[in-house]
Amino acid sequence: MAVIEGHSIKLFSLSANPELAKDISEATGIPLSPIELNRFADGEIMINIPETVRGHHVFLVQPTNEPVNENIMELLITIDALKRASAKNINIIMPYYGYSRQDRKSKSRQPISAKLVANLIQTAGATRVIAMDLHAGQIQGFFDIPIDNFRAMPLLVNYFVDKRFKDDIVIVAPDHGGAVRARKMGDIMHCDIAIIDKRRPAPNVAEVMGIVGDVKDKIAILIDDIIDTAGTITAAARALVKAGAKEVYGACTHPLFSPPAIERINDSPIKELVCTNTIMLPEYKKSDKVVQLSVGKLLGKGVMSIIHNESLSKLFEYEALTSKGQ
Repeated sequence: MAVIEGHSIKLFSLSANPELAKDISEATGIPLSPIELNRFADGEIMINIPETVRGHHVFLVQPTNEPVNENIMELLITIDALKRASAKNINIIMPYYGYSRQDRKSKSRQPISAKLVANLIQTAGATRVIAMDLHAGQIQGFFDIPIDNFRAMPLLVNYFVDKRFKDDIVIVAPDHGGAVRARKMGDIMHCDIAIIDKRRPAPNVAEVMGIVGDVKDKIAILIDDIIDTAGTITAAARALVKAGAKEVYGACTHPLFSPPAIERINDSPIKELVCTNTIMLPEYKKSDKVVQLSVGKLLGKGVMSIIHNESLSKLFEYEALTSKGQ
């Protein structure tokens, strides 16, 4: 527990990403409080919080990536436990939002699962959600409680700027839906952008149809929010090399890396794939080509701003570089 400006604060981590929780703890100076998580023989989740949370401001770290349903149930049950133990407020640090890709009906009899997850979190008793790079911005509107959508772009931009490439750079969107993201990164880095024209004949299957923009003799940086099976980004990388790109890098916020993602990345012309640690990668999802950047300090600043009742907007803003190549 920590006491800040007279407020009792507790930080908890469930099983999805304890490494990120440690980073947030170090950034804020708030120690991780113990939580007991067990399962009955049939798989039912049982939570126990050994210390009082009555009247405390609680922050709970739990992204909802694979195993998605297990992690969501852990989260919901723990929120319920905290509410019943009279926590003053319950702030969920969920940098990856499971089911975020199901934010609308694309066919007449489909669910809007991202809205259902929002309903469950609110009903369980959460009072605030802290997310990062939501797949669809409108998910914020699914909540009737505050939700803060942090951006990983500054971390990714700084990483590539520090490389000080000598050749021209082009920022590439792997599909039309990523054009706004690529344009934002291009504006910051004073680079041109290109767009991969692709079609998706089936889920997790991508076919490149063409490239809109000039990539010849340039260093191409493919930017996306989520990489799942890596079919899209590796197909795009091959198309860029075929079109004359000098080198190809990849970048994303959420590295889901469902099989066969790592095999595809290792076999692709991608020189380096930069991602964040919103998702903890087990050994079988790691590669010499993959670089993970921690978002712990950024989320830690957000936690402290919430505690101090300070504006969070400054954490979402960043200025364009003042000159090309800076």
